Amino acid sequence: MIFLKNIDDSLFPFYEFAARHAAVGIHAVDKNGRTVIYNEKMKEIEGLALEDVADRSILELFNFEQEESTLLKVLQSGKEQLNVKQTYWNRNGTEITSINDTYPIFNNQTLIGAVELARDVTALEKFVLQPFRKNSDPVTFNQIIASSPPMKVVIATAKKAAKAKLPVLLIGETGTGKDLIAESIHNELSPSSTVLYTLFCHSSDPILIGRLDKDLNVVEPLTLFCERIDLLSIPLQQKLLSILLKSPNSNKQFIASIGDDPVELIASGTLLKDLYYFFASFTIRIPPLRKRKKDILPFISAYLERRSERYGSALKDITPEVENLFLGYEWPGNMRELEFLLDEISSLAMNETAITYDLLPLHFRMKSADITDEPTQAADFLVQPGKELLPLDQFLREAEAYYLQKAMQLNDKNVTKTANALGMSRQNLQYRLRKLKK
Repeated sequence: MIFLKNIDDSLFPFYEFAARHAAVGIHAVDKNGRTVIYNEKMKEIEGLALEDVADRSILELFNFEQEESTLLKVLQSGKEQLNVKQTYWNRNGTEITSINDTYPIFNNQTLIGAVELARDVTALEKFVLQPFRKNSDPVTFNQIIASSPPMKVVIATAKKAAKAKLPVLLIGETGTGKDLIAESIHNELSPSSTVLYTLFCHSSDPILIGRLDKDLNVVEPLTLFCERIDLLSIPLQQKLLSILLKSPNSNKQFIASIGDDPVELIASGTLLKDLYYFFASFTIRIPPLRKRKKDILPFISAYLERRSERYGSALKDITPEVENLFLGYEWPGNMRELEFLLDEISSLAMNETAITYDLLPLHFRMKSADITDEPTQAADFLVQPGKELLPLDQFLREAEAYYLQKAMQLNDKNVTKTANALGMSRQNLQYRLRKLKK
């Protein structure tokens, strides 16, 4: 936890202890949106290192536009925002759902900042929504969109894994469909497993993993899917491994997923090497959507057809303008982000038969506005007479993007070498590079 402003008070140790051990995330900002308090629970929820928040505003840290951040809403209005649910992606690419209470902080009737109390409900949301997904039928390989060559390889390999009944490791960014591949493997098994048990590692604790030990000691066939084992602490990874090693596996299929390259995760101390080896009999890398854009239009067609059958939606197609935007966008949230966007568009549509630019939500229009922009050149940062000056924040963001991209090119896109050349930590550089992709 960090307190970025000194508190000259004999009660400071009590404040610090309470904030450090609170069961809710605490994030307080001053009137300029800069962090002043950030506790360990909030770090756990949002996946950020403490040094990442020290000198950055809310808008720099997350995929929020200004009107979407409850902290900034409270700073602007001076009014509390209670019981607000937010789903977003943090700078580590992890999807988060939290319920937030946000309050203005006054000193002598002057607004000096805001504090947010966040309850992490990511795992609960998935648990509750999983039985009620829009496509309520069991997920099979036939239902997964695989028009692109990379996804066809993924499906073929996953089918082989189901026949072999060996442990499987799924590697892919948030939203690429690792859970759908896992469920398809489960439903492909012969004879089929009767139970698909999903362990959501994002919010797992010793009690939950201890319960897993008991649940695995059953004679019935069972598929265990450990979602994002790299989000478990190393002690919990060790405990999970010991449970798996002693569990009878003759009628059990073990599947796990991680969100990044396993070599990188092991080197950074995020993934236990022996746990990786346990699952790595079959390793399947699911490419991000930006590297398999041939799947975008078939996915949209399948989505619109399914929604039309279920709800009688009039939407059947998309305009060429929107098609170009979708194919040019990078989709940091991958298929899940695309599906969320289609959900939002469909809920706004009335009698429209095609998705037009006017139906796109404002936040997506803003993010996709610079798709066709020309690349930035060094001359763009020269102050020239008669040339309109950029706002300072925009100038600094563009200059940082240009400098980091050039530095990466000079160092053959090697993150470690570039970080050393720039005199910063590898983690800090990775954070900044991820920010450029948003």
